[in-house]
Amino acid sequence: MERSRQGSSGRRGIGVLVELGLCLLVSVLAVSARPAQAQEIRIDIPVVLKEAKVVFNLDHLVFEGDEPTGLQFLKVMVPYFKRNATKATVVAIFHGDAGYMLLDDAAFNRVRNWQGGNPYKDQIAAFVRDGVQVEECGETMALRGWSNAELLPNVKVITGANYRIIQLVQDGYVQLQP
Repeated sequence: MERSRQGSSGRRGIGVLVELGLCLLVSVLAVSARPAQAQEIRIDIPVVLKEAKVVFNLDHLVFEGDEPTGLQFLKVMVPYFKRNATKATVVAIFHGDAGYMLLDDAAFNRVRNWQGGNPYKDQIAAFVRDGVQVEECGETMALRGWSNAELLPNVKVITGANYRIIQLVQDGYVQLQP
């Protein structure tokens, strides 16, 4: 009888030690997950562009969380150009797997098997208001059976994305492919 009490209390003791160890581990992980004190950043080469001609080649699906990386890049770059008074011309070409991002709500719902409409439409509209030329590849549309009527307002349809990118690069645009 004495032996079973010792065994039971011994197991409880080990359980308490395990719990304490887990609490300590969680505390250490929580502390190490916190960012270190922000250190001052010294910019060695400030980049302020007087002029920029940029074409975004948005042909594949890459996300940061739920947000497409290409849209994130545009969200950062367009205000940067405005803040620095950069004379910028920005063209965003959607094609391939990312082409669906320019569909209106009904087409987006059908193509993506979704019911909430196009979650990117407000961002696309804001880019257009900020002067970004938003273009959809005609070849992507033909392959997927989409029509001009199914696109968001102010989206321009081009013959083919690759041809357009070649044209813009030859005209001095820098291609970004996030």
